[in-house]
Amino acid sequence: MLQRMGGARAILATGTSGNAMGRLVAGLAVRGKLIVVGAPEDQIQLSAIPLIFGERSIYGSLTGTPIDNEDTLAFSVLENIRPMIETASFEQAADAYARMMQGKARFRMVLVIKNGTAQSSQNAG
Repeated sequence: MLQRMGGARAILATGTSGNAMGRLVAGLAVRGKLIVVGAPEDQIQLSAIPLIFGERSIYGSLTGTPIDNEDTLAFSVLENIRPMIETASFEQAADAYARMMQGKARFRMVLVIKNGTAQSSQNAG
């Protein structure tokens, strides 16, 4: 799907699945970069063909300093970048945590509390 949209210039991999991260390389544009900041428990496995023929790169990085985080958030606002998340109410926290730990969460799990009371939501993104 990313290739149909022209490929991503950069993908920030924050998850914990090496298998999923390896599949992201194919979605990169020519000379695109996969930046790994999440520490997967499994190996990142990928084919060298998309790296070689697309001149793509994979980088690893520790999350930065507080000022780095502020700069990142400011950039995301400037470029209208929004996360893909899956929300759950506070009452569903245990189930949401279990889904995340089992690798069944589709996106980043976010607990939603609105106006001081928990509110149930559907998937976002």
